[in-house]
Amino acid sequence: MKNPSYKTQSIRKEDVERSWYVIDGTNQTVGRMCTEIARVLRGKHKASFTPHIDNGDYVIVTNCEKVRFTGNKMAKKEYVRYSGYPGGQKRATPADLMARFPERIVENAVRGMLPKNRLGRAIYKKLFVYAGDAHPHSAQKPQVLEISK
Repeated sequence: MKNPSYKTQSIRKEDVERSWYVIDGTNQTVGRMCTEIARVLRGKHKASFTPHIDNGDYVIVTNCEKVRFTGNKMAKKEYVRYSGYPGGQKRATPADLMARFPERIVENAVRGMLPKNRLGRAIYKKLFVYAGDAHPHSAQKPQVLEISK
């Protein structure tokens, strides 16, 4: 067997075909929804997945203010951020974020599930999160992505 016919094919970034998906966040559990979003953004749902190439699709999330947490996470979970200055550590619960910036709950969850490098930052730019039902990406004709609850 000199020339095996079962070589692994690796996709090039020039050959990537991207689709657009829209997800409705109404009554979706945050963790379950965001794992599916991260999977589609990364491109793991495609047969041509290549770890070092950004071959994922674009994802639009609407109604992110209607997502839900299980258990007591809405009151007990904490998001911690740090400005870099002494005394600059700030904490917020999901209830606080939901009142002020509901998009950040989904954005933080998805960002934590992506690679922590240049590739992850490029992948993250394909995520669009909106608090309402409307989004400005109707020209791309996004397909509805159903997530089991």
